[in-house]
Amino acid sequence: MPLTKLQFRPGINRETTSYSNEGGWFDMDKTRFRFGFAEKIGGWIKQSQNAYLGSARALHPWVALDGTSFIGVGTHLKYYINEGGGFNDITPIRKTTTDGITFAATNGSAIITATDSSHGAIVDDFVTISEAVSLGGNITADVLNQEYRVLSVPSGNTFTFEARVAGTSISSITTGVVNLTVGSTSSFTLGETITGAISSATTIISQITSSTVFGVNIPSGTFVAGETITGSTSGATTTVTTAPSSNVNAGLNATPVLANSSDTGNGGGSADAVYQATIGLDTSVVGNGWNAGSWGRGSWNSAANLTVAGETLRVWSHDNFGEDLLINIRDGGIFYWDRTNGVGTRAVELSSLTNSDLAPTIAKKVLVSDADRHVIAFGCDPETAIGTQDPLLIRFSSQESLTEWRTLPTNTAGDLRIGSGSEIISAIETRQQILVFTDKSLHAMQFIGPPFTFGINSISENITIAGPLAAIAVEDMVFWMGKQEFYVYSGGTSRLPCTVRDYVFNDFNDKQILKVTASTNIAFSEVWWFYPSADSDENDRYVIYNYQQKIWYYGNLGRTAWIDRGIESLPIAASTDHFLYEHESGFDDSSTTPTTAISAHIESSQFDIGDGDNFTFINKLLPDLTFRNSTAASPKATFTLKTRNFPGGEYLQSNAKPVTQSSAGSSTVVEQFTDQVNIRLRGRSFALRVDSTETGVTWRLGSPRVDIRPDGKR
Repeated sequence: MPLTKLQFRPGINRETTSYSNEGGWFDMDKTRFRFGFAEKIGGWIKQSQNAYLGSARALHPWVALDGTSFIGVGTHLKYYINEGGGFNDITPIRKTTTDGITFAATNGSAIITATDSSHGAIVDDFVTISEAVSLGGNITADVLNQEYRVLSVPSGNTFTFEARVAGTSISSITTGVVNLTVGSTSSFTLGETITGAISSATTIISQITSSTVFGVNIPSGTFVAGETITGSTSGATTTVTTAPSSNVNAGLNATPVLANSSDTGNGGGSADAVYQATIGLDTSVVGNGWNAGSWGRGSWNSAANLTVAGETLRVWSHDNFGEDLLINIRDGGIFYWDRTNGVGTRAVELSSLTNSDLAPTIAKKVLVSDADRHVIAFGCDPETAIGTQDPLLIRFSSQESLTEWRTLPTNTAGDLRIGSGSEIISAIETRQQILVFTDKSLHAMQFIGPPFTFGINSISENITIAGPLAAIAVEDMVFWMGKQEFYVYSGGTSRLPCTVRDYVFNDFNDKQILKVTASTNIAFSEVWWFYPSADSDENDRYVIYNYQQKIWYYGNLGRTAWIDRGIESLPIAASTDHFLYEHESGFDDSSTTPTTAISAHIESSQFDIGDGDNFTFINKLLPDLTFRNSTAASPKATFTLKTRNFPGGEYLQSNAKPVTQSSAGSSTVVEQFTDQVNIRLRGRSFALRVDSTETGVTWRLGSPRVDIRPDGKR
């Protein structure tokens, strides 16, 4: 018989059985379709060796007037501005205590009890202490006067923290990476090796924050406090004043300072404390009260309380106003960061700006309308009741103003209220309008000019959206994940036919649905949704809709936020390991040291000859693929054919053969690879699988052929 060409429909179909999907693909991971053919996705590499604290749920890129590129990074613990790979903490300040905090220590313990009346802090909040004096022994002024993370809250007037070595920046420590603060101005060179004189520890300068603070990658070894370090290129020497550990955990210095019997002072009685914005949750809590939230948050038999600080998943919204930045904690305050003050300054409350007039103090989302330059707050407090949130109210500032929010005949400030649903979930700006989602409806908000400024129209009722991050605008369309459905808006709302719907929603952690994040990969005409599977509390999977080919596919990858290329040359994603990664870079996974291979595969549904009445015999496979651009010396992929005798039976036989690029392939016009592989398999139906598990390999599948012939009915 002539050879049979294997040509499969692009996309994955899990809405039917594998047998009934003959001629299609049934399973895949880290593979996409381009021009109808399957190929391995691109790899990823760390944007820098610096990590951030917390789980990042939102990224926002923009460019300042001088051309400096920034990325806003909102986590459940902090808000950072990433500049040049470094994370600058601009988390707003919640409260400041002046000359009102004292300290107590216990001999032999690193736990310090701080007393500050009505401090309002919760566990894991961050506080910066200054102006304290020594307690008399090991707990010196340098130990006390730094940033700390609240360890426990015994009462409304006290909290505890663990005393640690002074001089180590809490915001930049993570496993394998630490900032060394050296004792004198030096001239180390970025990228040079430094070696410790005593410890012989060796590492690389990866970032220069200032003349005395150097970010270094520590693959192994521990520097010793007081030892001299020497640069291999510059020859510069300096003394290490801290003892950073190579095994630090969760952003906290692992080296405690134990109090001794002399630590009987109170810190001088005139110390200051600056409290950062209360942290949020990185895991959703379904309900509050007893058995909800962290242990000890509520008392036995306490009633539900949805207003308890820190009991909602921390989600940020952000937008740039010119080169400045507006940020909002969902169901919290609105803040402003002035670029002219630099990344060393924190964001401040919008309502605290000079001449601010009735600016909202609480909102669910904030954005700046590009065409008409209004600041818009969704689900915010009204003019007549500042501080009391209305979850369906929309307010907008006067045009080109951050501070003018009072509705007057002489300005364009005003408000609108949606009459459908119980709260605003999200808002997405498109080219022509702003789509506003409630928990049950969709509305279009448009600039109409004076005297009303904006108008709003109902578009669709009885639709759902997974959460505030689940929608994304693409060209003239908006795509979003709902509850058990996918939707698109392109002048009207419609459900997207989805061939992997059951696969996604039947293995989905509904309790963590607010973590769903939508993103685009425009270079491949893809919309991505990252979501948590049923056994995971964090995003560990993705589903993709290719809007050009109108097909679906999926895979496994832990990402909590994503921004597409544009301002950045490659897509940037926040990972569950607290690093930012550049995607579509190379072909491998650089989250590990050394780099590891991306395990990618695709598997077809079953196919047979005719109606599958006869057994068939396969004795030859002629592969068709390209390894173009692979960096491996001999790139290869594995072709596997599997047989089964009945649609519901197990695969009984399989034969896997490697297909390798020929050495001549790099020097000839026509790429050369394995001509054919001999395979002896018998069965009623067959499935094809292609996978790769080696570094430096990328591939694109063509139309392989098989020598397949009838082999009787028994």
